[in-house]
Amino acid sequence: MKILFDHQTFTDQIYGGISRYFKYIIDGIKDTEDIDYKLGVLRSNNYYIRNEHQVLRHKIYNSLFKTPQRLQIRNNSYCKYLIKKGDFSILHPTYFNPYVLKNLKRPMVLTVHDMTYEALPEMFPATDPLPYYKRVMMERADKIIAISEHTKNDILKYSNIKAEKIEVVHHGIDLAPNLYTPVEKLPENYILFVGGRWSYKNFYMLAEAYKVISKKYPDVKLVLAGGGPLAYGETEYLIRNGLTDKIQQISATDEQLNTLYRNAICFVYPSSYEGFGLPILEAFKNDCPVILNRSSCFEEIATAQSALFFEKDNLDSLIAKLDLLINDRKLASQLKEDGKKELARYTIEKCVAKTLNIYRSLI
Repeated sequence: MKILFDHQTFTDQIYGGISRYFKYIIDGIKDTEDIDYKLGVLRSNNYYIRNEHQVLRHKIYNSLFKTPQRLQIRNNSYCKYLIKKGDFSILHPTYFNPYVLKNLKRPMVLTVHDMTYEALPEMFPATDPLPYYKRVMMERADKIIAISEHTKNDILKYSNIKAEKIEVVHHGIDLAPNLYTPVEKLPENYILFVGGRWSYKNFYMLAEAYKVISKKYPDVKLVLAGGGPLAYGETEYLIRNGLTDKIQQISATDEQLNTLYRNAICFVYPSSYEGFGLPILEAFKNDCPVILNRSSCFEEIATAQSALFFEKDNLDSLIAKLDLLINDRKLASQLKEDGKKELARYTIEKCVAKTLNIYRSLI
């Protein structure tokens, strides 16, 4: 059996949870005797497949990939060629562009990470084709992997997909010891926010809570990991609220992100909607106490013993939990201990084994 993975997430991401997820599956395939794989990538800058064979990686081909658009076009063409050739058993696309469907005559497995566009359509431009792409791909898929029960329920709620077509496979995390890289000018005491800062991610709610907290605890800073440099609107917000010197954005590597988790007072995940919430497991693994919004999938992934929950989208509740955790070091230690125990439910080995069994079920 041979699984074909297309290029999409490996072209779009250098680092990222989705590309790392597929790398874990590829690594799991390498440890099996009955399954092989093909990676539909001519060239990629993705960190996780830097050691994988890439047909046109050599520098003599640099002129073919001068722009991201050229990289996209050429990787698309290569995957179309592989699909038409048909030398594989199952296609597992790494994202939702339906370009893969033309000439596809083999079974397809599709991973759905969340249904954010469908649940919160008012927060996205009407011109974005992703919801259409996703629906077309889900309807064509022979099996759909939902990364949480919450995601499965939302697939059923927002589409006509039948329940028997969906398998829940929770994300997993590698329990091997982490690597740590120093981060320059890291504050001694800080609260950590990770990822995108747009709309439903509720960054501004956290910023408002932090504004209150920083007046009471002036030595506590707020560190933003990833999400890109601060945009004009974010910078202006910080200036208006006197937070410019208190909030720091860091574009971190995986090793630096581990350092940020390990040294933080806590990690706050205020998002109103997520499909799984992999940063929760990352925080658990790095002995970082976690504060979560009581929303979407979070109560499925973490328990009341392993994380603090604030009432859904409630600013005052978030402020109270931050204040509690800053003052109660015994509570922080208990959350670290229980968070580590939680990881046993989410090993990468369980995630990969369930995924490979789904492949086997289709042949």
